[in-house]
Amino acid sequence: MSLTLAPLAPLMPWAQNGTPEAACQSRDPSVACRVVWNISHNDDFTRFFRNWLDRPLNTLFWIIVILAIALVLRVMAHRMITRITLRMAESTMSERVRERSRTVFDGSPALLNQRRAQRARTMGSVLRSIASIVIMGMALFSILGQIGLNLTPVLASATVIGMAVGFGAQNIVKDFLAGLFMLLEDQYGVGDVIDVGTAKGTVEAVTLRVTRMRDVNGVVWYVPNGEIKKVGNESQNWGRAVLDIPVDIGENVEKVKEILQSTADEMSVAPGWDEVILEEPSVWGVQALAGDAVIVRMVLKTAPGRQADVARELRERVKKSFDEANISVATPSATL
Repeated sequence: MSLTLAPLAPLMPWAQNGTPEAACQSRDPSVACRVVWNISHNDDFTRFFRNWLDRPLNTLFWIIVILAIALVLRVMAHRMITRITLRMAESTMSERVRERSRTVFDGSPALLNQRRAQRARTMGSVLRSIASIVIMGMALFSILGQIGLNLTPVLASATVIGMAVGFGAQNIVKDFLAGLFMLLEDQYGVGDVIDVGTAKGTVEAVTLRVTRMRDVNGVVWYVPNGEIKKVGNESQNWGRAVLDIPVDIGENVEKVKEILQSTADEMSVAPGWDEVILEEPSVWGVQALAGDAVIVRMVLKTAPGRQADVARELRERVKKSFDEANISVATPSATL
């Protein structure tokens, strides 16, 4: 044995015969090589293990460790994200956090909870996907480094491929980014009545890529989020019903204004409407002169999304009040 190690003595002055350092031919042998030598006490077998099995087993060991750590981190990240989004959906966030999304009108908690839950589920899905990609990507590159692969060409190729995919799918990327900011800013949600220019209707579903809405005729519209340049939300915080009432130009305007004010006041305190009309109705006065008609405008501040219901009901009540007072409703022709 001493003859075998003698040629190596000048190269390994720290190695002594009968030690794991000498058998493994290393100043700092691996744990596996030390274990093999301690079990066998055979220099030739230990050297065979070191030359042919030590590095592959050591690489496999570190691959298993990296994967285990990555999976644990992924599970922890997913649980944390799920817990936070569930608290958002169940309205159990702290008062300071909830205050940021509080609206002026608090009369429809079901709608607010539905919007919060939908937004929380979508954001949770996105955050979990991002966490998985980041964690598993880092684990993959660590494993490639353990194998001994030169990562520089891989990173360069990934950059080129990413740029090509980005140019080819730029519309999809634009839709996703627009959807992400829309959810973060809470521009609209499920149940809102919105106008995006090309379509108007009630929002039925919101994803990161498209918004699904149904118009008054029952037609379902799928609008890519990246194509929405501007959006008008009729259901956020509060709404306003605006009625332009045309009467004959010979009618007494002050009398018409009194009848409109009293009719709207009665409706605002009526059961079923007192919770929908948020403020005292207001008659603004003559809005325009149109041929043989005088157009008188009145406005009511309403709960979000209830403008049309309030306007229809008030028109019926105004018609009955006008009939009782013998006031003629005119047909406007030209506005002055």
